[in-house]
Amino acid sequence: MHWIRVGDVDLLECASCDGTWIEAAAFDKLCAQREQQAAIAHTAVAVKPSNAPAPSTAGPVRYRPCPQCGKMMNRQNFGRLSGTIVDTCSGHGTFLDRGELHQVVKFILDGGVSRMRQAELERLKEEQRRLRELEMHLSRSRGQSGSGF
Repeated sequence: MHWIRVGDVDLLECASCDGTWIEAAAFDKLCAQREQQAAIAHTAVAVKPSNAPAPSTAGPVRYRPCPQCGKMMNRQNFGRLSGTIVDTCSGHGTFLDRGELHQVVKFILDGGVSRMRQAELERLKEEQRRLRELEMHLSRSRGQSGSGF
């Protein structure tokens, strides 16, 4: 593994699997700043041409240990909608398989985070609507039970 710097972000690349480790603060910075995203997108395209084979999704799911603490990382769909499953250690960072860093940046640049926030807002509104209906149903049930039935 060796460190590389892209924009203001340090990445640890694995020569054997072509995966990338990015520490938590650097990943947050990448997700928040357009300049960092552009630097990653430009580098990813330059280093990994568009005709490069996509990462394989076949095979068993493998959980990997965090390179810093050794605990098994969680696998999660980045942004809940991206379709890119990344390995995360909440306190230390994110490991991305070959091609996933570019997929994450493309998702962000294509407005994926806004779509994720909108979907989450809609989900919360629907949950509030269901809770109001349940409260109305419960208050009606209590009113009926107090009538002597």
